[in-house]
Parts: sequence; structure tokens; C-alpha cells
Amino acid sequence: MTVKEYLASKRDAYVKDLASLVEIDSVRADPAPGMPFGEGGAKALAAAEDLLASHGYAAKNYGNYAVEADLGPAPSLMLLAHLDVVPVGDGWTKPPFALTVEGNLLYGRGSTDDKGPAVACVYAMDACRALYGEPKTGVRLVLGSGEETGSEDMERYFSLRPTLEYTLSPDAEYPLINIEKGRFAPLFTKTAANEGAPRMVRFAGGVTQNIVPGKAYAEVEGLSPEEVLPLAQAAEKDLGVRFTLTGKPGGCGILCMGATAHASTPEKGVNAQTALIKLLLTLPLAENETLETLRALSVLFPHGVTDGSPIGFDMKDHSGALTLNFGVMSYENGAFTCGADMRCPVCADGLDLAAMFAAAVGGYGFVPAGDTRHTKAHCVPAESPLVQACLAEYERCTGEKGECVAIGGGTYVHEIEGGVAFGVEFPGRDYRIHGADEYADLDEMLLTAEMYAGVIRRLCYGE
Repeated sequence: MTVKEYLASKRDAYVKDLASLVEIDSVRADPAPGMPFGEGGAKALAAAEDLLASHGYAAKNYGNYAVEADLGPAPSLMLLAHLDVVPVGDGWTKPPFALTVEGNLLYGRGSTDDKGPAVACVYAMDACRALYGEPKTGVRLVLGSGEETGSEDMERYFSLRPTLEYTLSPDAEYPLINIEKGRFAPLFTKTAANEGAPRMVRFAGGVTQNIVPGKAYAEVEGLSPEEVLPLAQAAEKDLGVRFTLTGKPGGCGILCMGATAHASTPEKGVNAQTALIKLLLTLPLAENETLETLRALSVLFPHGVTDGSPIGFDMKDHSGALTLNFGVMSYENGAFTCGADMRCPVCADGLDLAAMFAAAVGGYGFVPAGDTRHTKAHCVPAESPLVQACLAEYERCTGEKGECVAIGGGTYVHEIEGGVAFGVEFPGRDYRIHGADEYADLDEMLLTAEMYAGVIRRLCYGE
């Protein structure tokens, strides 16, 4: 019997096991005694323990941060998945916490991210045990409960347990992610006088640095909506945004609507914050420090420029180019608070980005604030036996070319030396992860299990 045939015989069992996990609302909640991520996360880990026991594995729970189970002695390969999920949100047509089966599609929160892949890992281990016996060096399955909110689960787990030679996570995309850019996300502030009229009195842009602001709002005194309207209409087409004006006592409110995107791909969004700044600079505002500061921000972070070049951060290597998202800006009572998010190539690891940034914005009177740490890039050589095993299995099982990919985001293995993300999202598919009606493809999940079994065989059985 082949691995593919073995897994085909387990289709119904896989669906039943996945259903037992999807039915648990494992969104992070307030901690309780013995439940660091709330009751839902603890219930999901308990259900995983029961599932693993039913498959013949002795599972161990580490304080409801993570559960582990081994196949074979002296593990050298870790399979790392998570059981926590993001909040449901709106727009569902299926029950989010019940597995709905429609043909080959399995709907439910966590079906692809990441409960479905967790179950696929179990079946990959099962297939190896059934067909090849005990491995020469073992494989360890680790299921966490805090990935979606910062991976505190792994911080705790690895304070108690060792890392292994190889770590593989099914929590990203195929073919394989071996490089994850670093991150530098500085905050910076400035106080500016605001005498005279007309003048901007309030600005509310993005609230988080890692999202391109899709909305921004400003209020100006001394100008009516009728006076602002022709300038806003002229700017809309050029900036790729939509402006809505409202009357205010003695002034005008300006709402700018752009398009959100993740900070790792800011070029896919339309930054409403930078567009609104550009519109404000076309208005006949009084010359003062606040207006000067808006001009400075437009120079430092021009609308539509996401490569960091205006502040001297344009850099590029084999891991890709630096990207910059000007994600946060607020202004009220003369105080500016701003924040950017940069995803940095490997070549930035040896640079003092905090000093570079302070010099770039300091010339305009801004002062860095808060945490200025630079999270270094994660890079696993393409020659790694783990990388080569994964790519070989991908090519063997899919018939497609296997290649390494570098990304600007971070995965579950970013802080784990030698760790890579292998699957489970296939190119060109939208599984509605983090959205309504998230689903998994059963055939693809079993294909993932087949590829993982192949990797286990190559690395742990010496074949």
C-alpha cells in the first residue's frame, strides 16, 4: 500500500477528527487559572490530546500553551501547527464553529488556518508508522494555542522544551518559505505650534503600523466644504482615493477612503493617510509649524512610495526589497504621533536601523518614541536537508516546480532556527483565511499529509 492509498482510506476519519477541533471556539480570551489564552484555547488542546490518544500517541500538555506527541525515539523533526483561531467577524453563510461538508470542501473557522493542517500532520505520522514502522530518529508534533496573537505559546513552550534540528510548519503557503524579512516598526512624535487660520486642527489616520490605512480623517477650521470640494475632486483621480466632506462649526471635516493591505505588501493598498496629507497641502492653510510638519511628512513618506527611498532605506538583496508602510498618524492639540512599519531584507540585519531612522526624521524635528528594536530576518539556506526534502516531495506529489520563496510577513517559525513553512495554501487559491466562510479542500489536505509523510520518511527513516 502506498501513502496515497493509505490516506485515501482515511478520508472519513480525517473529516471526523477535524470536526472535533473546528467545533471549539478557540479565539483567544481573557486568561484564567491554568488557561493562559482562555477557556477556548485550553479546550482545543484538550481535544487534541484526546485525538492523539485515539491515534495511539502519548500526548503531553505544557500548561495549556502547547501539546506535544512523538513518533519514535530521539526526535529530530518537529511539525508545528496551532489550534487557536482569529475572531469570526461578519458575513458567514455557514456556522463558523461546526464543520460543514459540501463535496470536497470543508467549511469552518480554522479549517485551513490551522486546525486542518494540524490534523494532516497526525495522519502523515500515522501513514509512516503504518507503512514503515518506527523511524530511526523520531518526529515530534507540537500544537500551540497562541499563534494568532503573537506566538506567546511558543515563547513559553521553548522555555521548557528544546528546539529540534528541523522544524516544519504547515501555516503558510506552497511551495516553501525559507526566508522571512525582518521588521522595524518605529514610532515618532513631534509637537508643533498651530497659530493662524485656516488651519488643520485634527487628524486621525491608521491605528496599527502593520496595516495600510484604508481610512483617514481630518478637520480644518476656516474653510467650508464648498471651498474644499473642487480641490478634493481634482485630487481624487490622481491619488486613487475618495473624499467625503462634511460641514463643521467654522470649518470642514474631510474623510479619505483608500484601500487597506498588509504592511508586508503595502504596494497592494492605497494609503488614505498619505493621500489626505497631500490634499491638505493643496489647501490655503496658514503658515505655521503644523503645516510645515505636514510638508515634512509628505517628503518623508510620499503618497504611493513604499520602498523607503525618501528616508534612505531603499535596500534590496536575494530576499527582496525593503517595503515601508506609513501606517499611523494622529494629530490634536499640537501633538503629532506617527508610526511606520518596514519589512527589511537580510542585508539590513547588520545595520543600526534605529540610528538611521532617527537621523532621517530628526532633521524635521521628529523624536523616535517607544520600542525601536529591529527584528532580524529569518533565513534558512536552500541547501538545508529540510528544504531539499520538502521541495522534492512537492515536485513528486504535485508535478509542479518546487522553489524557495521569501516573504515580508512572519510565520510560526520566524524565531526558530532552521524552521521553514511548507504549505498549506496552494498558489492561486483563496481559502478565505481570517474571513467569512473559511474552508479547506479535503483532497489538498490529504495531499499535504502525503507530502509531510514523504518528508518524514526522507529525514527520519533515512530513505
